[in-house]
Amino acid sequence: MEYIVFSFWFTVIHTASYTIAGVLGLRIGKELYEQKNRLLDFLRNMSDENENKYVSKWFIPVQLLRGLLMSIVLYPILGALGELSFGLRFAFLSGLMFIYTDLASTVPFPHNLEGFIYMKDRYLKRELFGKLYFEVLIYSLLFGFLASWLLF
Repeated sequence: MEYIVFSFWFTVIHTASYTIAGVLGLRIGKELYEQKNRLLDFLRNMSDENENKYVSKWFIPVQLLRGLLMSIVLYPILGALGELSFGLRFAFLSGLMFIYTDLASTVPFPHNLEGFIYMKDRYLKRELFGKLYFEVLIYSLLFGFLASWLLF
């Protein structure tokens, strides 16, 4: 039962944090995600009604699945996490989300390590870094804070 409760709240915290960070990221980086000439033209165009509907339809279900999967991986260390101070839990969980879900992700993106290796130069533009990392940092810090405070 402890694992089910942990996974439930982990998933809720992940989905809420990811949604908030995404909304803020979209507000400061519309040129990344919208219009025909957007900088991230390999992603769905959020200004296209059909593509936006598709994202809206699948966003929550996919984030719920992601949250569940990420929570299951932590089962073996739940006890150890519970013994850490709030500050160490916050640093661990924020760092985990920042590094594993983004910076060191195996999926190439313009601001992560794999992207630096595999993406074409046209996607490795300096103006992308700050806007993309803003969203990632908001997500990681918000998730780390809420999970450290509410899960243990």
